[in-house]
Amino acid sequence: MVTKEEAHTIARSRARAYQHGAAGKVVDLRSDTVTRPCREMRRRMAEAEVGDDVYGEDPTTNHLEGVVAKLLGKEDAVLMASGTMANLSAILAQAGRGEEVIAGEASHVYRWEQRNVSALGGCALTAWPNASDGSILMPDLPALCSSVDAHVPIPRLVCLENTHGGCLGTAVGREEMREMGRKIKAAGLGLHVDGARLLNAAVALDEEPSTLVACADTVSVCLSKGLGAPVGSVLAGSQTTIAHARRWRKALGGAMRQSGMLAAAGLYGLEGYKERLREDHRRAKELREELRSVSKRLGGFEERAAPHPTNMVFLDLSCSGLKAERLNEEMRRRGVLVSSYEGGSTCVRLVLHRDVDDDDLRLVILHIQDSIQHLLRSSH
Repeated sequence: MVTKEEAHTIARSRARAYQHGAAGKVVDLRSDTVTRPCREMRRRMAEAEVGDDVYGEDPTTNHLEGVVAKLLGKEDAVLMASGTMANLSAILAQAGRGEEVIAGEASHVYRWEQRNVSALGGCALTAWPNASDGSILMPDLPALCSSVDAHVPIPRLVCLENTHGGCLGTAVGREEMREMGRKIKAAGLGLHVDGARLLNAAVALDEEPSTLVACADTVSVCLSKGLGAPVGSVLAGSQTTIAHARRWRKALGGAMRQSGMLAAAGLYGLEGYKERLREDHRRAKELREELRSVSKRLGGFEERAAPHPTNMVFLDLSCSGLKAERLNEEMRRRGVLVSSYEGGSTCVRLVLHRDVDDDDLRLVILHIQDSIQHLLRSSH
């Protein structure tokens, strides 16, 4: 039961929330890709020392690549224009035309990159089931890889994902990564890790990033999500593989010239990233806890928790029959942007990031509560 004093506090908070909305403030929780460079990041970009990266002469880009290679425990690294380009270049550097590339059925590589490894690289892309913890349910790999059946493509590479966006943004644990890596290597296959949010996983699990990807031949890390840079991903691996990936980057039109300005943003984002991402995770945890309380009072939705949650929160509306698009639209009307999860009709995703502060979080909680109440009333 809400006390009279608590009711007044809620009413005052709602009034501030609507004033906030009326003033044009929009809280964008659709993704952590919506982050904007802060003033200090912009200054670092403007003052970055640059050269021609195609000639290997951009000092800031070279420095970023060295920092990321060390962070991930790899020999070398290369700056890419996007995570999609990083994943594609990594795969094509390790698998040839007609060879089989295996990914989880819920993975970004399989679902959200246009199956580009097939369209552009001629690889056969196969999906295996994902478990709820983000791992891949693997068959008997040695038997699969020892087959000489001329009817099927030759397996060459497996792609893992960490954190796993298609499995509620969960961080995949060290032991799970190690065990999958052991099986993959024992079968003689290569391993690429789509680590767009790997640093979120490392922070959530209190692990070093290099520990989580020690089994990987290549790993990509995004600079433009939780780190807040405007663009870019970095691909790390052995010197030989990265040399091949650089060639694919050039073929894909991704070789940049004075890229030091972008690299400077990535370097700034990496400074103190653990503390920064912990704040996003803290706010996501607070939001989950508040929404569980709202769900108990109002009904209409359930909060779906990942095995190892990070900076994402999920509302499952299937228990009420409400549609995600209706909640998205109601929230948009109130100045909060959210998105349907994985293109579905009954689940909404909210992503915490550096541009969302504690005041914004209180607004979001109030607006979700009011939106759910409104939609439940109007549906009866």
